[in-house]
Amino acid sequence: MEIVDYLRVARRRLWVLVGVPVVATAVAALVVLLGPQRYTATSYVAAPALVGGTAAQQYTGTQAANQFAAAFAAAVTSPQVVDQVSADTGVAAGDLRDGLTVEQVGASSQLTLAYTATSRSTVVPVLTATGKRALSFLFTSQVNIATGEVGAANDELTAATRAINDWEKTNKVSQPDKLYQATLQEIASMRQQQLQMQAVGNSRGADAAAGAIAAGQKRLDGLGPKLPDYQALLAQRDGASTALSSARQALQQARAQAQAADPTQVTSLGEVQPVSRGRALVGLVLPVAGAGLLLAVLLVAVLEQVARSRAAAAGRTTTAQRPSATKPGAGTGPAAVDGRADAVGPAGVNGRANGATGRADTNGRAAAPAPRDAGAEPESRHR
Repeated sequence: MEIVDYLRVARRRLWVLVGVPVVATAVAALVVLLGPQRYTATSYVAAPALVGGTAAQQYTGTQAANQFAAAFAAAVTSPQVVDQVSADTGVAAGDLRDGLTVEQVGASSQLTLAYTATSRSTVVPVLTATGKRALSFLFTSQVNIATGEVGAANDELTAATRAINDWEKTNKVSQPDKLYQATLQEIASMRQQQLQMQAVGNSRGADAAAGAIAAGQKRLDGLGPKLPDYQALLAQRDGASTALSSARQALQQARAQAQAADPTQVTSLGEVQPVSRGRALVGLVLPVAGAGLLLAVLLVAVLEQVARSRAAAAGRTTTAQRPSATKPGAGTGPAAVDGRADAVGPAGVNGRANGATGRADTNGRAAAPAPRDAGAEPESRHR
């Protein structure tokens, strides 16, 4: 098909191409004009202390602002936040999802949270509750997690300390590691004194030093096998103490972020305003008109295809019902069984004819003369 053919089809189906978009546009306009008045307001979320900065913060790096915006938008429509806001305000969860929108202001970390509804009294409560619940979902949850880690580390440290106390009661010794080190130092000192007394010839003092050395060595022999178990308990307690210190530091950082995300400090509400029907009409009518035009083009294509199919079917039916043409060479006699005629006499069964002077063949051409009777020839000559 050429452009002229398309234009011809468009002219023939102009009522479809014009009618469908007009009807769709009229319906959209009626929906906007006859619908209830809608109200909207915007809440601005500006929390620069939550984005960038030290590596301990939740959102860092070159994509920190985009990550914060994506996380906040996801939190606003998350089932947990939506259910909490619905419980706080009494607005249905479906209406909250339809009316809430989040947009990032340029490439910054500032966000706009807008809500549109038919009830003016619900706009401000919904925006307030949504900002509070979303920020709490993102940052207060970190505080709860850090608090749980601190509690777990504290329990582990308490258990390790209790195990050390039980070991000391069972072995009837307190701080054997320190006692072992003190005994070693005492033995070394006694040996030095023993050498000095032997050098000056004080045998009695040297013997006393030797006895003290022997007693110290006996204590070392008793403490030595017990030290590995005690040192393992000490290592467990030291690890729990280190984990507790790290957990407390993380909790402190999480609390600092939660404080920086205080809704009363980082959010601000705009005034509630009625939604302009003209802007809503333009925003809805133009897409609907375009969709109606596309639907009209598709409908025209379907109608043309159906019309062509019917025309082709009608042509085949007419050709099948048209009668066969008479073949050349037929005479004036009645038609034979196969449609051929006799030259003079009546038609034969197989479509040939027998005449006075000959017979027609299957093609209607005259056949050779019939052979004469031999007995009739003398009579002719006699005459």
